[in-house]
Parts: sequence; structure tokens; C-alpha cells
Amino acid sequence: MTEPDRQAPLVSDDHTERIHAHRPECQPACQTRSPSSRPPSRRSPTRRTFTRRTASTILLLIAASILWGLFGTPSADAAPDEVRVFGVLRNGTEKVAGVKLEAKDAAGSVVGTATSSGTGAWSVMVPPGKYTIVVDTGSLPDDVEVQKSELPVDVSGGTARPVIFSFGEVRTGTEVSAVSELTRLAIDGIRFGLIIAITGVGLSLIFGTTGLTNFAHGELVTLGAVVAWVFNVRVGLQLIPATILAVIVGVGIGILNELGLWRPLRRRRTGLIAMLVVSIGLALVMRYLILIFFSDRAEPFDDYQAQTQIGSGPFAITPVNLACIIICIVVLLGVALLLQRTRIGKAMRAVADNKDLAESSGIDVDRVILFVWALAGGLATLGGVMFALSELGGRVQWEMGFKLLLLMFAGITLGGLGTAYGALLGCLIVGLLVQLSTYILSPDLKYIGGLLILIIILTIRPQGILGSRARIG
Repeated sequence: MTEPDRQAPLVSDDHTERIHAHRPECQPACQTRSPSSRPPSRRSPTRRTFTRRTASTILLLIAASILWGLFGTPSADAAPDEVRVFGVLRNGTEKVAGVKLEAKDAAGSVVGTATSSGTGAWSVMVPPGKYTIVVDTGSLPDDVEVQKSELPVDVSGGTARPVIFSFGEVRTGTEVSAVSELTRLAIDGIRFGLIIAITGVGLSLIFGTTGLTNFAHGELVTLGAVVAWVFNVRVGLQLIPATILAVIVGVGIGILNELGLWRPLRRRRTGLIAMLVVSIGLALVMRYLILIFFSDRAEPFDDYQAQTQIGSGPFAITPVNLACIIICIVVLLGVALLLQRTRIGKAMRAVADNKDLAESSGIDVDRVILFVWALAGGLATLGGVMFALSELGGRVQWEMGFKLLLLMFAGITLGGLGTAYGALLGCLIVGLLVQLSTYILSPDLKYIGGLLILIIILTIRPQGILGSRARIG
């Protein structure tokens, strides 16, 4: 072999140029590329996850600051050692204005006075203790007569107390037949079932799209009522705009739940059992945070306390309860139209049926699940206000959502887990059975019926009324 042959390169220059032409990474580092040949810049998954977590953390800190400012700051217009006693004077549907009232202590001394406003509302600040609220009958209009001009009230520290005066002739009690009583209980059951449905539909949609059994959903119900109470009592808004703001807050909390907790857990492929345990822990944290910042006592709304029934006999109903029924029906019909007529509703049903097939069809599953959480948060907060108004006498309790959670599970299990229409049907049946059970049982024991219904359903038909049997194997 000659010397030139030994020095010849193993690869020809033409072959090297072809390699560089097909493999840009083989080109020299000093060679510049044209802007059009550069690949589009993409943020790494780690940086994207870090950015979302940072944003979620900032939002949570802002929400915590708002809650601390609203719940932790005492009212500026009331002394710390005084409690508000309030009420609304109404003669039927007419508001009684200009009536003078006095608050007297046990010794008969006047400790506070008030005059009813144009809406009939009045309030007086008194220290904790036992008092008698007296209506000055001389300030009443000529055609208005109060049944009892003096009513006792026991004022405990930090808890506002409503006092309701009745006007007109004293009504005598009449014997109620069994049919009338059952009819009244059936109407109450429909109302109660609609409230359970409006809170349980979101829980069912979350299970259908993610497979998560969210035990913290009851605390969303409580939080909705508490936020509405803060806007109504602390801020001074009327209850309707306060409820609208509470629903907006509930939508935001649902979004924070998904972005800050559940989506990162799903991306880590956390099992459903572990996520269920996380939801139980989240429920405990939220419940006792509400207890710390809110109160351990039932706190009333400022509005819609004194209600006069309309109708007669078993069909007599207060305007608040009638409004709750109408609002629940309208909202549930809106949810049904959303699922049937809109693109996002069809996408939600597709993800609930088969998530993998929906994703392969081009549906953004993460966006759909985020919308489901937002919808569930809004419905839960609205249901919390409806539940406090119609079932708890206009009062907000720190564990009211936990009491309702069992009935929600019973309703969606009876109707079929993961189906919105099944949740609606099942919750209506549960509400009817729970209210009708008070004809035999004490009203304090009516929630036990929800547990019995849940046990019977899981024993006889675990897939529910509208659910389908799952094939295993």
C-alpha cells in the first residue's frame, strides 16, 4: 500500500457533507443557523409545572388574605362586648315603618332603643345577657295591631339574635289531617330534594370525569353559605348580590382545587384511593378553618328572616321557600341544557363515558375537567345559600355541608354514579324520603334515613337507577 493510500480519509468529503445536510446536530458549533431553521422554543415541563404551582400558590395566599380580612377583622361599628338584636316588622306583606322599640334588662331599665326603617328593619346593640324587647304600641299605625308587644331574648356573646313580632289577630290551632300533613311533607321533600340535587350534581360530574370521590365537597357547600353571610352581614350587601358574589368565589375555589391539588396528583399518577384520603384530609382542614374564622354558633342572615306564608292548608309556603324551589329548578334546567346543547357539555359527557377515547378524538380533557370543577364549585356554593335559607331558618352553621354530604352521596348513588340526570332523580327521591320520614321519626333523626338508603342501594342495586353494570374481566 502506497503512502498516499494510507493517508486517505476513511469517509469522503462528499459523504461528510451529506451527513451534515441530513443531521443538523452534526454541524459545527460555530456555524450559525438562519432564524427560519431554528426549532420553535418550548418551555420545559418542569418550568411549566413550576410556573403553574407558583401561580396557584399566589392565588391561595391572596384568598387566605381575603378570608383573614373578612373573617378575622371584627366589625368596626360595634363594640367587642356588644351583640346585635334585630328583626323586621311586617303586617302580612306590608312593612311597618316608624315603630319605636326598647330593649330592657332584667331590672326593667332601658339599655337600647331603635326605630324601624322604611323596610321595617330595626336593630339595637346590647351587652350579653337576658332582655325583653318591647314595642311601643303608641307608635304603631292605627290599623296595625301586634299580638305580643313584649318578647324575651337571651343574648350570648358574639352571636346576633333575631326577634320576630307577629301582627294581626291571634290564630287558633286547628287539627291537621294525615293527608294534609303528608302533602305538606311531600312539598317540603321536593324542595329539599332540589337543594340536594343542586349540590350533588357537581359531585356526580366530578366523579364521572375524574373518578374521584370528593369528600371535601360538603365544605364547598358550607363555604358558599359563609361567604354569602360575610358579604350580607359584614359588608352590608343585600342577600341576592351577596349570593351572586359567593357563587363567583365558589367558581374560583373550584378552579384552585383543580389547578393547585388534583391536577398535579393526577399527573403524578396518584391512585384513586390515595386521592380519596387526600379529599378527606382537605375536608377536615377546610371544616376547622371555617370553624376558626367563622363561629361555632349558627349565624343568621340579615335578610328574609320574618316570612309570612302564602297559600293555605298543606300548600302554605313562605316566599323564601318558593323562591328556592324556582331557583333550583331554573338552575338544574340550565345544567341539563348545558350538557345537551353546548360543545363543552357534550365534551363533558364524552370524557365521562371514555376519557381515553375523548382525548384521542381531540378533546382537551384537562380543560373539560377544569370547567367541571368550576361548575361544581359554583353549584355547591349556591346550594349552600339555598340550604341555609330554606332548611336552617336563614342561619349558617359551620358544619352544615358535612351534614348534607351523606344525603348527596345517597342521592347520586341511588341515581347512578357519574350521571348528572341520575343525580337529579336520586336526590329528589332521597329528599322526599327524608322529609316523609319525619311523619314517624323525630326531625332530629331524619338524616339517618340517608344512611339507610345508601346501605340498601349498595346492597340491592349498586349501579343505581340510571347507572349501568360494569364489566370486569
